[in-house]
Amino acid sequence: MNESLQDQIQFLVEIDKLKTIERRTRIIHGERRENDAEHSWHLAMMALVLKSHASKDVDILKVIKMLLVHDLVEIDAGDTFAYDTVGYTDKYDREIKAAHRLFGMLPEAQAEELLNLWLEFEAKETDEAQFASSLDRLQPLIHNYQNEGDTWQKYNITSEQVLNRNREIANASDTLWTYAQQIIQHAVDQGILTKS
Repeated sequence: MNESLQDQIQFLVEIDKLKTIERRTRIIHGERRENDAEHSWHLAMMALVLKSHASKDVDILKVIKMLLVHDLVEIDAGDTFAYDTVGYTDKYDREIKAAHRLFGMLPEAQAEELLNLWLEFEAKETDEAQFASSLDRLQPLIHNYQNEGDTWQKYNITSEQVLNRNREIANASDTLWTYAQQIIQHAVDQGILTKS
């Protein structure tokens, strides 16, 4: 086996660990918590299905690539809960270290490509990164709403916190932001999300 292939296989074996990283959000059709691999797959499907709702023309393949790599760093850094203000203080430092280790396993050109995709996603400056990030916000919102506010209630999350956390959806899609606001309002009206 040539060295590039060996490095690529080793990387693919290593990222299988993403299936073991649990998130706080429950899957919609069951009692167990979602893992990061399932989350990334779901986001990639959302990008494919919801592309027409992006406010700007985006390179959907690039968006999907970002969504598939954006949480790989959590293999080393762990999942930081969306509403954990303390966890966010060193989140980037933990994740950039993990990004260099994980993507560094690959041949140089691929390592650079994946690291750059991850950095672009984190910076949220390009249309593709903003659309990818908006989906990353929308997906757990949908899950929580479908699960009758499971995570929101467990951690005493208020509607104001949810609105503030998800406001950036508007940067990529007016339609999806309107939908997100409707979900939040319905959750408040149904008593599954506490109004702040």
